[in-house]
Amino acid sequence: MNNPLLKLSQRIDYTFTDTSLIELALTHRSCGGKNNERLEFLGDSIVNLVIAEALFLKFPEAKEGKLSRLRARMVKGVTLAELARDFGLGDFLHLGSGEMKSGGHRRESILADTVEAIIGAIYLYSDNATVKNKILQWYDSRLSALSIDDPLKDPKTRLQEYLQAKQLPLPKYDVLSIEGSAHEQLFKVSCKVKDLENSIVGQGGSRRIAEQEAAAQALKLLGISLELGEE
Repeated sequence: MNNPLLKLSQRIDYTFTDTSLIELALTHRSCGGKNNERLEFLGDSIVNLVIAEALFLKFPEAKEGKLSRLRARMVKGVTLAELARDFGLGDFLHLGSGEMKSGGHRRESILADTVEAIIGAIYLYSDNATVKNKILQWYDSRLSALSIDDPLKDPKTRLQEYLQAKQLPLPKYDVLSIEGSAHEQLFKVSCKVKDLENSIVGQGGSRRIAEQEAAAQALKLLGISLELGEE
């Protein structure tokens, strides 16, 4: 498959027959001229509204404060960047030479902003119902996994904050292997923590899931409960 936009369309499960909007959504400001910042602004508002409604319907007994914190967790930069990595979005970005040299295609903020820009582009190219359904499709596994009793911080965040509080180095994650076909991949990821003698290995259907699994195991080995309530 030589057409990169065709490959991206398959990953996000949406096709732009006129490619001008998706090309703009993929263009970082480091390129100069027209870029994705306006689309990002639009997409940010849309994803907040769609996720707010989804949480409102999913948790009818939840109070406003809880819903606000859950929404913040779902739409924060790290979650959007995880979506971008699930799509392999870094392979399709248009970056200026400086950003390319500094690894901008892996930078969390750039990946998150690009997801928002793509959402804005889909909205402009289609309609409210289409972009809402696409966002809910992308977020399906994350929304399904949410529980009103879940801790609001995922294992990776909890592990990072624990190590920072102890003034220890942050955990180091490395992909050990990727097996299976493009749509049925199994990722194995190692997590190295200074207080633990051996690396921990997690696995899952995406790098994100594998890293979260490894972090959860590390927390257990460090004696940190995974059953904390909300802060």
